Amino acid sequence: MADKGIPERYGFEAFDCAPALRLEANERVASLKFDAQAERLEKIEEAMRLLEKRLWLAVYGVVGAILVQAFQPILAALP
Repeated sequence: MADKGIPERYGFEAFDCAPALRLEANERVASLKFDAQAERLEKIEEAMRLLEKRLWLAVYGVVGAILVQAFQPILAALP
């Protein structure tokens, strides 16, 4: 009994009853659900980070293209 971490009481053997088992099972299910939800949330946040990087890359590309078009006539006019 001491191996399981459950203290012995008055020489009686510890036992598990149905409501306690059901409560323990519900706690484990809730814990698994929270863990899965946290994992999905982390994946969504990572996808948002990647999307944000791509968006900024597109913005910088558009700004670069506009600047090239603005400076192209100036460079063409130079001898």
